Parts: sequence; C-alpha cells; structure tokens
Amino acid sequence: MTFPLPRSRAGFPLLAALGLFAVGVPSALAEVRLPAIFSDNMVLQQGVPLVVWGFADEGEEVTVQFQGQSVKATAFKQLPNPASRWKLRLTPLKASATPEVFTVQGAKNKLERKSVLVGEVWVCSGQSNMEFGMRGAHEAQPDIDAANLPLIRFFTVPRSKLAAPADDVKASWQPCTPQTALNFSAVAFYFGRDLHGALKVPIGLIHTSWGGTPAEAWTSQSAIEAHAELRRDFVEKFANAQNAYVEALKKFNMDTDELKKKGQKQTAPAPKAPPPAPTWRGAELYNGMIAPLIPYAIKGAIWYQGEANAGRHGQYRALFAEMIKGWRKDWELGDFPFLAVQLAPWDKNKKRPVEEITAAPEDSDWPRLREVQSQTAQAVPKYGLAIITDVGDKDDIHPTQKQPVGARLALAARAIAYGEPVVYSGPAFKAMTVQGDKAILTFDHLGKGLDARGGKLTGFAVCGADKKFVWADAQIQPDNTLAVSAATVKQPVAVRYGWADFPVVNLFNKDGLPASPFRTDTYLPPPPAKPAPPQK
Repeated sequence: MTFPLPRSRAGFPLLAALGLFAVGVPSALAEVRLPAIFSDNMVLQQGVPLVVWGFADEGEEVTVQFQGQSVKATAFKQLPNPASRWKLRLTPLKASATPEVFTVQGAKNKLERKSVLVGEVWVCSGQSNMEFGMRGAHEAQPDIDAANLPLIRFFTVPRSKLAAPADDVKASWQPCTPQTALNFSAVAFYFGRDLHGALKVPIGLIHTSWGGTPAEAWTSQSAIEAHAELRRDFVEKFANAQNAYVEALKKFNMDTDELKKKGQKQTAPAPKAPPPAPTWRGAELYNGMIAPLIPYAIKGAIWYQGEANAGRHGQYRALFAEMIKGWRKDWELGDFPFLAVQLAPWDKNKKRPVEEITAAPEDSDWPRLREVQSQTAQAVPKYGLAIITDVGDKDDIHPTQKQPVGARLALAARAIAYGEPVVYSGPAFKAMTVQGDKAILTFDHLGKGLDARGGKLTGFAVCGADKKFVWADAQIQPDNTLAVSAATVKQPVAVRYGWADFPVVNLFNKDGLPASPFRTDTYLPPPPAKPAPPQK
C-alpha cells in the first residue's frame, strides 16, 4: 500500500489529516456558550469592527449587548464539526477604563462577562525567550511587587499541538497583580506596562508561546500549502519518503517470495525505513494555540523566536514572512503590526573567553538568521524589529534582561502601530561607498546621531577582493557616516558588523538604541568543517 498525501478542501496536501479532527464542542448543546477568550476581565480591542462568536443549538437566536449596542445572530450548522456556531459584529468600540458588563442572551440562558475593558489587545508569541517568566527576569522583584495594574489583563494560552484547528482553549483573562505577573511572560509584561504608560488605555496581552518550537509549527496549514517551497519541505518530503519506502518494501517482499519458490535465498538488503517524522510538524501549534484565538480582534503581535530555526536560515526567509502573512489573512484585520525580537548574542555553549571570541571575524548561522529577521521588513509591511545586542548572555541562550526587550518593542509599537513620532530603532545600515582605502557607511534611524558607547567602536570587519575579513577601525564622521578601514586592506570590498554568534559591539544612536548587525556582501556561508582524520 502507499501513503497518499492527505488533501485539503482546496485540493492541497493536508498535514493535519495525519491526526484527528480538531478539539471541538459537544455535539448537543443545551445552552449558548462563549469561547474562553470571552471571559470575565477580558480586554476588547477599540476602534475596529468587533467579531463576537460562540456556540448554541442550530437555529437558536443569540443577542449580544455591550456599550449601548444590541446585535442579534442565529446559530448555523458547522461541518464536519457537530457543533453549531453563531457569529456577529459590533461596531467599533471606544476605549473604556471603567469595567463594564458584556451580555449574551440565548433562548435558554443568559451569559454575563463582568469587569470588561476596552483598549488595546496584543498577541505575544514565540518560543522560550517569550515564554520566560517574570520570576526569573533580571532584578524583576520590584517590578513584580509593583504590578498592581488593574487596567492590564493577561490571557495565557495552554500548550497544545493539534493536527487540525481547535475551536477553543481552557483559559481565562486575569487582571495584572503581583501574583499573576510572577509567571507571566517577562517580555510581554514589560511591553504591556510601557504601552499602558504611554497610551493611558487598558492593555490586553494574549500570551501564547512554547519553548524550543520552530516557526513552521506556528504557521497555518493554508500558508504552508500555498507556498511551493514550504509545501515541499513540510508536507511532501515526509509523505513522499514514506510512499517510496512502502513501494520498495513491497517489491522486496515480492522478490523474496519469488526467490523462495525457486529454492533460492534473498541476498539483497531490505530497504531502510525513512527517518521518523520531525518532532515539530507544520501548523500544529497554529492549530492548538493560534486558531482558537481567531477572529478575536487585536491590534498586533509581538514575536520572540528564531533560535529553533537558526540552522535553516535560508528556509526561514520564506517561512517567517509567510507565517506573518498567514496570520494576517486569517485574522482579517489587514496588515496589523508585527514586531519581532532579533536573536540575542550567545556563544552556543562554547564557553570561550571574550578574548578568544574576538580573536578573528567569524561566520555562522546565528548572524545569518539575524539578517533574515532584519530583511523581513522588505517583504512585510508594518514590521518592526527590536535589537538586543547589548543585553545577551554569552553562556545562556535565555538572557535574563527582559525589560529592555519589552521596552524596545513598546517603542516600535508606539511608532508603527500608533504613529507616534518616537525614535524606535537603532542605526540600520543603508549604503556603502568606497573612498580610497576606506569604506564609507550611511545609516537610517540615526535619531540624534551615531554614538560609540563606551569608547572606540568594536565589531567591524572589512575585506578586499580575497573575501578574507579582518578586524577594522571605524570612526564616526561629523556627518554621521562611518569610515571603516584596515591597514592590511588597501581596497575595501565589503564590511561586516556584529557578524558573530556573540557579537561584541557598541554602535548606538544617541537615543540609546543599538545598531543591528549587518553585512554589505552577499557571500555564501562557508562549507561545514570536515572532521579531522583519525590519528593512527
């Protein structure tokens, strides 16, 4: 037998079909019900048409009342899910810091959601550095003790990996208190606290992350299927390998039987089984931890992830952009702001002293994934990136300084999502020209001007036509350009900055924001080093 690629309704291979249908609701519903995201203490998004949905008996009329609006809907049958669903829209709401009651009236029961606020709602997702709680953050105890912030609310999605999109999760909104903040995402907490301080409106933070997870698991099935490269990598490769193995094994067994009939033995080796399915499959975290949130209205998303994909940085270029586009398509809120965190400096547990790290320029997958994170802005509108080259930990992939991360994401939100005239990014490389033995670099996001924090600039390397990079001297010019040169390179061809797993760098703008690592070349990564031959 063969393993045909499962098909979606659109005719594409459907990875989700390898499992069961989504977690749904009971087949017989006696009362109207809301999904968990509509709980007491929720924050509703202001300024956009608000989709409200839930479950009820087929044909049952449901009425939602809030902020003077009263809107009706009739439950309709959903297939293949046995539950009936209703959905309606409220006209855009106004921000409200006074708790209100949200009412849903069905034929058999009435629901009231109390202490409801209207403000700004953000999804906070990614892997372990987003999951990292306030309990372990650097010098966070005073912030935890002061976290009596009733206008900030938390919603934490439980871990769930599923083969098809879920209808609901088991969770509820919680006001921000020292007790609820203790284990909440530190990056999300600091982001929300700063945003609340700037906007003076309620803030809702939906935390949905899982440590060690790759971006493909957070990407919708439809986004994977619609992109040829992603469909090949995350759907077809495994299924095709399984099919090939089954066919080869079938032929091997038939040949063995024929030889046995002739009194002969099979001497050919049996076909080898293909590698097992990957630990994380495409779309399974989207199904369990993103889909149940949609179409709950949000302002945007913050994202801290990439460590799990660093070894596949070339693939991440398409994957990350398509993941974002897929979320935006499914939420139907247009190009909502998407703000990411660049990978933190880390020496990959090599336990090297800084003197060894800085002995010579390096190249690896870590800076190349940072580059993809920076260049995503070219493919994705309303995208921002928080640079954190100054708050990494050489020996820990989970740096504990989370406050600057959340603060920089909040700055990006204020500029990109809310149009405030704030400096939200450090210097970003723009262009290079060559003048004699010097490379002259220009930058965007200068703010008040370039700054060499702590003295002489570090982390710059230059090469000539031989493509061999050496450490370089970099000087800030009066016009806020940089002149980069090295005594051994008479004619510069390319410059790199912070191009290392653990970059030791200090270029900032005078507004206090670090420059993003960059390179001016397009050289391919070096081939992996060959292991040394065994000594005789």
